[in-house]
Amino acid sequence: MRILNAQQIREADKYTIEHKPIASVDLMERAATACYDWIIANFPAAKSFAVVCGVGNNGGDGLAIARLLRDAGKEVTVFIAGDTAKASADFTANLQRLNSGTYSFIKSEDDIQGFFDIAIDSLLGIGLNKQVKGFLSDVIDAFNKLNATKIAIDIPSGLYADDNTDNDGTIVKADYTLTFETPKLSFFFAENAIYTGYFNVLPIGLQTDFIEQKFTPNNFVLGNEISKLIIPRAKFSHKGTYGHALLVGGSKGKMGAMVLSTKAAGRTGAGLTTAYIPNCGYTIMQSTVPSAMCITDVEENSISAIPQTDAYTDIAVVPGMGMGEEQAKAFKNLLSFTRAPLIIDADALNILAENPTWAHFLPPQSILTPHPGEFDRLAQMPKGSNGYDRYKKQTELSGKWNCYIVLKGAYTSISSPDGTMFFNSTGNPGMATGGSGDVLTGIICGLVAQNYKPRLAAIIGVYLHGLAGDIAAHELSENALTAEDIINYLSEAFIQLQQ
Repeated sequence: MRILNAQQIREADKYTIEHKPIASVDLMERAATACYDWIIANFPAAKSFAVVCGVGNNGGDGLAIARLLRDAGKEVTVFIAGDTAKASADFTANLQRLNSGTYSFIKSEDDIQGFFDIAIDSLLGIGLNKQVKGFLSDVIDAFNKLNATKIAIDIPSGLYADDNTDNDGTIVKADYTLTFETPKLSFFFAENAIYTGYFNVLPIGLQTDFIEQKFTPNNFVLGNEISKLIIPRAKFSHKGTYGHALLVGGSKGKMGAMVLSTKAAGRTGAGLTTAYIPNCGYTIMQSTVPSAMCITDVEENSISAIPQTDAYTDIAVVPGMGMGEEQAKAFKNLLSFTRAPLIIDADALNILAENPTWAHFLPPQSILTPHPGEFDRLAQMPKGSNGYDRYKKQTELSGKWNCYIVLKGAYTSISSPDGTMFFNSTGNPGMATGGSGDVLTGIICGLVAQNYKPRLAAIIGVYLHGLAGDIAAHELSENALTAEDIINYLSEAFIQLQQ
């Protein structure tokens, strides 16, 4: 799914109105109906609603939603902020249609009072281009103080659709955001989660051909897109058909990372897996992952050298390797003689951060999988950097280093050398547990081994990882979810995608 900016969304609205053809007020009715249907489906027991409207088209959406709720027998109180003499035509049309019940004009923040099950924000839309101050700031403050479940329509009022780096105005803090046709870029950054809550994308019938023709570097990855990318297995294939993955890592007391990554690579479908580990990990690996082959380092407790890698389809440098002088030297040698793409995580990323010039030796199309702290060290981000700052730097470094960067977190982002960015739609907070990232490294490694191009391996791998985590959370709860559970539910994730 493409992520359009505010201007592109306005153009899509205009194009749809002109080519459908459909009147703008009828397109607004379609959007309001989509919101009404979602609200009723998700909050069937809610009886009382406050709808706080501006006088633009976002306010018109709110008025139409209020009418639909009233027609369904709900108790609806409508608050209007602004001068109706300056209202949009579609707002005015919907105000005239709201001919039953009452609405009131907000003169001060004290006017927004009452007890409601749900409060709906329809003050300001995606056209906002300046910080919210003064009267509207007071209105938003009053809205935020309401003791109700809060739902923002299209975008929380006061939030910009894209870059909010310099936005210190007042912003609605929604529990849910119902956005139209495409998510907004700002929804994917951690600093804005307090405003957006959980967002839901509601289709309203904008012309898909127009949307597909608009250039945007940003994309939201959905299951129907991933399912088309899974390559069916050929009847007469054999283990050699699906590649040979080498996973390097582990040290005394940290062999679990290698176990998880190696298991995940095999469960994802790599034909052969080999683990290169310190000697102390031999018994652990052979007993926990019997399908994998093992090569041990000359050192007992850590990695000191990495063998020639020409025999392998791809190589993953897994967490638990350590960051000592010997490990750094081994990693540098690997960068020097390896031609196959590398999947690089944890300790190796931190070694790279300490030796930034080594990034120029990365094999083309390698995949880096940092969490935010590792990324900040790798990218030398200043303290206080936000999600949008990381987004820009991530894009820059992917192009500079000709690699894919998988920045882990909610809506894990995958940046490409060509400047495109992909935000993932699967995953849940239960996956914030030790070893989850090790599993992701193994999944991506297993996909690259099967000759998925690195770009697709990263995108598919992140989606599969999150989907398996979602299935595990549904069965076991987020609180009880472990990294091993993600591996165990990979099979169910594949089944869902194949269906």
